[in-house]
Amino acid sequence: MKRWLPRVGFVLLVLLMAAFVALATWEPFFARQDTSGSSSGRIYSAEIIRDEFGVPHIYGETDADVAYGVAIAHAEDDFFTLQDVMAMSRGRYGAIAGQDGAQVDYVYHLLDARGTAERRYPDLPADTRALFEAYASGLNQFAAAHPDELKIANLFPVDGTDVAAGFALRQPFFFGLNNVIGPLVAGEDLRPEFGPPIMPDPTAADDGIPPARVIEDTADHSAAARPEPARAPLPLGRDGALAGSNAFAIAPEKSGGPTLLVSNAHQPWRGGVAWYELVVESGEGWHYAGANFPGSPFPFLGHNENLGWTNTVNRPDMVDVYELVMDDSGTRYRLGDRWLELEEKTVTLPVKMGPLVLPIRRTVYRSVHGPVIKNDRGVFAFRYGGIDNLGQLDAYYRLNKAEDFEEWESVLARMDIPSTNFIYGDREGNIAYIYNAALPDRKPGVDWRGILPGDDPTLIWTGPVAYDRLPRYFNPASGWLYNANNAPYTAAGPGSDLSPDDFAPELGVETKQTNRSRRAWKLMSESSLIDRSQLEEIKYDTGYERSGYLARMFAEMEALDLSDAPELAKARDLLLTWDFTADNVGSADALALLLVRDFMSSEYQNNPWPDAREELADAVEHLQTHFGRIDPPMGDLLRLRQGPGPYAVDLPLDGGSDTLRASTTWDVADDGRLAVRHGDSFIQFVEWQDGQRVRSESIQPFGAATTRPQNPHFTDQATLFVQHRLKPVHFWREDVLANAASRKRVTNAR
Repeated sequence: MKRWLPRVGFVLLVLLMAAFVALATWEPFFARQDTSGSSSGRIYSAEIIRDEFGVPHIYGETDADVAYGVAIAHAEDDFFTLQDVMAMSRGRYGAIAGQDGAQVDYVYHLLDARGTAERRYPDLPADTRALFEAYASGLNQFAAAHPDELKIANLFPVDGTDVAAGFALRQPFFFGLNNVIGPLVAGEDLRPEFGPPIMPDPTAADDGIPPARVIEDTADHSAAARPEPARAPLPLGRDGALAGSNAFAIAPEKSGGPTLLVSNAHQPWRGGVAWYELVVESGEGWHYAGANFPGSPFPFLGHNENLGWTNTVNRPDMVDVYELVMDDSGTRYRLGDRWLELEEKTVTLPVKMGPLVLPIRRTVYRSVHGPVIKNDRGVFAFRYGGIDNLGQLDAYYRLNKAEDFEEWESVLARMDIPSTNFIYGDREGNIAYIYNAALPDRKPGVDWRGILPGDDPTLIWTGPVAYDRLPRYFNPASGWLYNANNAPYTAAGPGSDLSPDDFAPELGVETKQTNRSRRAWKLMSESSLIDRSQLEEIKYDTGYERSGYLARMFAEMEALDLSDAPELAKARDLLLTWDFTADNVGSADALALLLVRDFMSSEYQNNPWPDAREELADAVEHLQTHFGRIDPPMGDLLRLRQGPGPYAVDLPLDGGSDTLRASTTWDVADDGRLAVRHGDSFIQFVEWQDGQRVRSESIQPFGAATTRPQNPHFTDQATLFVQHRLKPVHFWREDVLANAASRKRVTNAR
């Protein structure tokens, strides 16, 4: 017997080692390996010229050549993030990012992103598909040439369908789909929906900016602190919940000269939805300067020779939730007088745990309404604007090449881009604002703001409303337009603003204001002339209006009984001296910075209101612990940090959460400093002066090579960024050549 014990132990050890090896290696072999479409066999050739700031200018004979070059250039700067995006696009992000990544993979399967891509991608125009195939070819070539950089095996080669699946997955999260999925998975109450109540609330408060109405909204302070995937390729967690932007367009008669367009889309500074600046030009007439996200062959915003646009996130009620009526078996649901089988699919989520990757099995469900989630409260389906539509891939491409407003607007009118406001300007002096959203075509007389009965087939809408039902401005009398993630009813000033009464409540158009909106509306309304200098002052404004959530916050702070807490009383008294600017000057700026964000996020996310005393106590504790005082210079607290490495930076910042100069969210470092990671990101000023060629300037918080710490372009824009300065955009080829830092040709020809 004793002689068998060592043998049994040895066998167990072998089995354990085999299990370990299996868990460490199974995932790449299990991953989908259908790469039949990964190569078109086409030869691509592109020239990549990098300017003095490392921004790539990509040239090619065809648009597809350029798209191939875009992939190569972006991979040179940030292959780290591109791999995350491709893993997400193939349901394998959990093999890189562990449990947080597996959450993204679950949503990938829940929304059937792959199915949408496989169904809709073949129907796209051939020239659009050619862009995506060329882009995939560039990624594959870079991956093959740099095997030491690969995070997981068998991620490449990818094809156009893979890239398209990433678009299908990401877009719904920009209008807040995660605010529905998260609570449903957790079995929690849904957050209040955006959009006006179907039955108007007579107690709804006015926000002080005529003529828009504002509903009193609150938000969950705890939600802002939930963990999220680092550098997540989806706009989730705090960054997704607080996604915001500014946009401005000024007509020549108001600027005193050129048409002015300012793009100021606030995105995370790192990761899969961080802006990447580029200029593209082809022999087929594609010439555009702007920025995209990792995983895109074209810019999403910027300008061409004739026109330009930028985007801000809008927050309509784009998602409808239905409670299904199930039979006793739990496998069928009632729809009218019929019982239908619930579609069911079991998927495997890879979850990295140290050196192992665990295979976690999950079941996803669908009904005719859309994806289905089961929780302890019941079975719920949801449906959202733009569901199962991949037309945005073609729409953005056509927008890039539009030559005038009529052509440009005809693309938006297709309703293929599910959400985001568009602010527009052009060389002819036109400015426009389109509240773009594939709003569900809901029947009137139904309370669409709550959970709907899932057995009523008349509540399952089939498409978006007609384009002409959207809020829209074109050349308003004021001569200016803006959006700062506010309701579209304050956009152009007194006498030019639309009225919310002209838009049916079932459309779900939000009625919220932001502080950035209040400031922009006030500053622009008060300006007789908005020239370039004045527009820069407005864009970099660090002020707050004492209204909305700020007014409520201060009223509660003033009303606190702090007789039992002298330290808190001292801090509260300091706060009450604040001048309502986050300009890094006043002694109360740092304290206010720590306090404002949670009250702002509460309004912005539609969740419960924070407790004023608890927030004050937390801010005081933080400042005392890390600075030994409650009034340190705000610039000592708020930092632009990027590093380590030879080009690491650690610079003071200004601005705050919800100021036009935006420093929205941050990571708290070990030394107590706030390292900003979301807010002002890619900024671009564009001018069309009569009789002159378009010119533009731009800036980024770090540099072009955001994940290459040994590259001089890792942080070479940071100092300019904190100083409110811009750098030139070399739109014209002769300017690029005059300022070229490097130049090369890339090709996949053997």
